[in-house]
Amino acid sequence: MVRPLAVRRHNEIVQRLRASGSVSVSELAAIFGVSHETIRRDLKLLADQGQLDVVHGGAARRGMMEPPIAERGGENVEGKAMIARAAARMVPDGASVLIDSGTTTAALTLELIGRLGLTICTNSLNHALMFARAPGNRVFMLGGEIDPNDEATFGLGASAGMDAVRVDIAFIGVGGFAEDGGLTDYSAVAADTRGRMILAGRAYLLADRTKFMRRTPFRVPNMDKCSGAIVDRMPERELAAAWTGLGWDIIVAK
Repeated sequence: MVRPLAVRRHNEIVQRLRASGSVSVSELAAIFGVSHETIRRDLKLLADQGQLDVVHGGAARRGMMEPPIAERGGENVEGKAMIARAAARMVPDGASVLIDSGTTTAALTLELIGRLGLTICTNSLNHALMFARAPGNRVFMLGGEIDPNDEATFGLGASAGMDAVRVDIAFIGVGGFAEDGGLTDYSAVAADTRGRMILAGRAYLLADRTKFMRRTPFRVPNMDKCSGAIVDRMPERELAAAWTGLGWDIIVAK
């Protein structure tokens, strides 16, 4: 039997979720003065009732959760391949490269397989495995909790590892963008990890056109430190103006 206090907590969680679109475990634990484990149980119960989707580090309104990476692979395949080819041309021989998880970065990984002398740092299980099977490169896997939806590591271990990483160039995946052009993501944990990735080196977002109008709930920090974005077509005027205002280089892949 669910206790009255828990029922009231559940109702408030749902109300906050309807108002903001997403909530984090740490935020809710602080608000209600309970443990993270209690909040995780609350979210699982509410998810089982169909009231929300559990995401890495919190919850989102039902329907806002990113599809599994296996499903995303078939979306705008040619556009992502064009972006990957343009990104690969920016990687000099012998470079150190940070490659984020995601389907566009997976296309980049395929473009770089066969190159020699690269030092690869990644949080993606699949990217790391592909490079590890190809001789001639060094591969560093970021630690952290594995998000099965993205098949990659995020959170405390990955963030701590990022603080020690310095690379020549970094390629960052994209969840979506806010109305003002800022990069956003599906969870607070992923947003924090990607914000730290931007600081690792000369950082470019890999953003295919399906992401331009996608609104995800958590802002990624350090956008002003990003060098630019590689896209498969020029974004709408407002988004392009926001990026230009940040001093970004917008590269349209051919």
